[in-house]
Amino acid sequence: MTGNGIVPPSQAPWGQAGKALDGVRVLDFTHVQSGPTCTQLLAYMGADVIKVERPGVGDVTRGQLRDVPGADSLYFTMLNGNKRSITIDSKNRKGMEILERLVKICDVLVENFAPGALDRMGLTWEHVHELNPRMIMASVKGFGPGPYEDCKVYENVAQCAGGSASTTGFLGGPPLVTGAQIGDSGTGLHLALGIVSALYQRNRTGRGQRVLAAMQDGVLNLCRVKLRDQQRLTRGPLTEFSQYGQGIPFGEATPRAGNDSGGGQPGWILKCKGWETDPNAYIYFITQAPVWNEICDVIGEPEWKTHPDYATPPARLPRLKQIFDRIEQWTMTKTKFEAMDILNKYDIPCGPILSMKELAEERSLRDTGTVVEVDHPKRGKYLTVGNPIKLSDSPCEVERSPLLGEHTEEILTQVLGYSEKEIAEIRTSGAITAPEKRTAA
Repeated sequence: MTGNGIVPPSQAPWGQAGKALDGVRVLDFTHVQSGPTCTQLLAYMGADVIKVERPGVGDVTRGQLRDVPGADSLYFTMLNGNKRSITIDSKNRKGMEILERLVKICDVLVENFAPGALDRMGLTWEHVHELNPRMIMASVKGFGPGPYEDCKVYENVAQCAGGSASTTGFLGGPPLVTGAQIGDSGTGLHLALGIVSALYQRNRTGRGQRVLAAMQDGVLNLCRVKLRDQQRLTRGPLTEFSQYGQGIPFGEATPRAGNDSGGGQPGWILKCKGWETDPNAYIYFITQAPVWNEICDVIGEPEWKTHPDYATPPARLPRLKQIFDRIEQWTMTKTKFEAMDILNKYDIPCGPILSMKELAEERSLRDTGTVVEVDHPKRGKYLTVGNPIKLSDSPCEVERSPLLGEHTEEILTQVLGYSEKEIAEIRTSGAITAPEKRTAA
C-alpha cells in the first residue's frame, strides 16, 4: 500500500491475481440455510470461512433429509462448501478462550441464531468490539426492530410475512409459497452484500460495524414490484392483470395474479406438446408490444396486426385470455424447445419451464460452473450449485463441505498458534472433540 492508502495494481496476469476476498477471515456461527448461504458465497469469493460447530452434533442440517446413511445430507453439503469446520464447546472455559482468540484474528463474525443467543454465550457486540474493534458482526434475523423481533422465523414464515405468499397463486385460490428460497437464501445474499460493503467502508474508517439482514425485509425487497402495484391500485385497476380483462373487480390489496407478468408486459404459462404426460411441458410467453406483428405471423393470425381489437396494447388488455388461448393452440403443436427456437428467431420473449432434472443435466450450466459435481469422502459424488456470480479476474474452485470438526486441530495450530501441549490440554478439558472419520463412499 502506498502512502496515500492506494494499493498498487497487481502485475499478475488476469485470473492469477488471487480471489476477490483473499485475506478475509470469517468466523461462521451459522446453521441451517440463511447464514450458510451467506458464508458459502463469501467462501466462494475467497474468504477463509471457519465454521464453528457443536462437538458431536454440528449443524443440524448434517442429519436432516439424509439420503445416504451415515453421511452428511445434501441439505448440509450444498450450503457449506469451501469452508473449514472446527468443533468447540462454548460452555467450556477453554472453549470460550478459543472463541475469543478467533474473534481477535477474524474480520467478520456471521450468525443466524435466535434473538439473544449470541449474547447469552457472552459474545455481545460490545464484548466482540472490545476484543476486535475491526470486527464486522453480521446477523440474520426473522424481523427487524419492532413488535415481532423476538419471533423465530423460517423460510415459509418469511415468505408470508414479507408479502410474497399473499401475491402468489391464482385469483380465488389460497396464498402460496414459492419453491425458491427467497426467505432463507435470499436473505443470505442480502447479508453478503452488507458484509462486503462494511469491509469496504472499514478501509476508510478502520473500524467494524454491525450488519443486520432481516428475513421479512429481504423478502419484501424481492417483492418490491408488488408494493409498487399496491400504490398503483389506489389510482385505478391494474390493467395488465388478466382479471381486468375478465371483468373481475379488484380489492384493496395487490391480488394474486397467477402467471401474469410483473413487468407490465402481459405474459402467461402455456401448454406445449406432451403436456398430458409431462408436468413441465410448458413455456412462458410474453406478448411484448414491439414484436406483436411477429407474434401474429407466427401463430397464424396476421389480421390481428391491424384489427382494432388487437392492434394496440390498450385494445389487447381486455382480451388477454382470448389471446393467450389462441397462442396456446400454437404452442401445443410444438415442444417447449421447438417453440423457444422459433420464437427466439423473432426476439419474442419466452422461456421453457425447466425441471430440476433438466437443469441438473444441462451441459452449459456445468461448463460455466453454475452446477458443479463434487466428490465427498463419505457420500461420494454429488451436484451442488456453484458460484452464481462470475468475476472475470477472480477464479472460483468449488470444494466439498467439511466433515464435522475436520479442521479443528489445523485451525488451532496454523491459525491460532496453539502448541501441541496446549492442544493436548484442550482435548483433556473437553472443549473440542476428535474430527469425524473419513470412510469410503
